[in-house]
Amino acid sequence: MNRLFGSSSGKPKPSLADAIASTDLRIDSIEVKIRKLDAELTKYRDQMRKMRDGPGKTAVQQRALRVLKQKKLYEGQIGQLQQQTFNMEQANLTTENLRNTMATVDAMKTANKELKKQYGKIDVDKIEQMQYDMEDLIDQANEVQESMSRSYGVPDELDEVDLDAELEALGDDFAEEEQGIPSYLREDATAELPDFVDEQPVQQEAPKERLGEGVV
Repeated sequence: MNRLFGSSSGKPKPSLADAIASTDLRIDSIEVKIRKLDAELTKYRDQMRKMRDGPGKTAVQQRALRVLKQKKLYEGQIGQLQQQTFNMEQANLTTENLRNTMATVDAMKTANKELKKQYGKIDVDKIEQMQYDMEDLIDQANEVQESMSRSYGVPDELDEVDLDAELEALGDDFAEEEQGIPSYLREDATAELPDFVDEQPVQQEAPKERLGEGVV
């Protein structure tokens, strides 16, 4: 038979999402029927309000009871379908969470393998030795800098008394040197410099008297 009509095993099975969508459609269809029954019950209610007690009113009541029973049946089906939908949604959510968890676990496994591979290439002892060597080189560099910045022939200890004595001595020496400086080179000199320092000043001759003037 399977050779003639084919096998149904190749047909994909519905997923939870498909089942939830189908159940929601059934719920919507039943709710439409319930709204129609409500409209029919409303019509029977209005009729019974206008009718007096008797066979006619009793017949309308019987029809209304049948409609009400049908409505209650549909409402019970909706409750069951809604519970099924809720259960399927929970199952779907659990499946999605499990799928995400498995993906996370796989990613962590891959990262763990990669970390082990990378850390396997690192020698901690070599890193420690490199740090020690770096510290020694820095210490040697500091020693070289201190040696190069050493002062020669400069007394290590000087105080204010030595400073005052040095300043006083400089004052006397400067006074002695100032006596041998020409007046025009001193800071307080007011005399004007000569036009030609290396030449003698030129003497001007007195003007001659005009002829005829001053002759007795």
